[in-house]
Amino acid sequence: MSLTTHESSTTRPTVVLVHGAFADSSSWNDVIVSLRNDGYPVIAAANPLRGLHADAEYLRTVLDSVDGPIVIAGHSYGGSVMSQAADGHPQVKALIYVASFILEEGESTGELAAKFPGGELGPALNPVPLPSADGQEVADLYIQQDRFREVFAADVPEEVTALMAVTQRPIVGDALEEKATRAAWKNIPSWNLVTLEDLAVPAESQRFMGERAGSRNVEVDASHAVSVSQPEAVARLIDEAARTATS
Repeated sequence: MSLTTHESSTTRPTVVLVHGAFADSSSWNDVIVSLRNDGYPVIAAANPLRGLHADAEYLRTVLDSVDGPIVIAGHSYGGSVMSQAADGHPQVKALIYVASFILEEGESTGELAAKFPGGELGPALNPVPLPSADGQEVADLYIQQDRFREVFAADVPEEVTALMAVTQRPIVGDALEEKATRAAWKNIPSWNLVTLEDLAVPAESQRFMGERAGSRNVEVDASHAVSVSQPEAVARLIDEAARTATS
């Protein structure tokens, strides 16, 4: 069974939203409200955050379940997963990178995170060891709760970031080191929302990746958690991409 109705799939493309590390699908809530009010069917995928290739395989199953055209928006590490998963998918018409990573084949998320100065996320991470499926020890990465607002969501109200810090979803550290083998932006039009007050993925890095990908770059004064602090700006860019790519 498709995740969208036949009626909705014939009116607007389905928007698939992919969250990144230290967040969950609820980080898109206000974006979803805006998109649904504009008539878009929306799916917020639950990114597993267990490994780039495994996460992309999961996202591909979500894409395969949708009838009709699709536009995808990925936040942060969600953009890495999106680029891997969407490559060659015939229904995907646009990619929207939101404070995101836009990987070239052979690059890792961690490699690009360290490419330009200004990122403060690394020192704020707390690794929690756990056994992997093959018996090797890996680590889940969390943002220290007392630093969450500072480095991830400085323009979000404190009462909201306090909850976000507690409910954050960790990412396996090795996922940030896995190298991309696909780059969907080479064949699918892309848009890139650059967040100028970002301490997790510096704006300079976002600009570099967007320009390299030939994306339409749009800049906004926001923290890394732009989908929470400025959901209308995110929804507007998704709407622009959807209208342009499916007109």
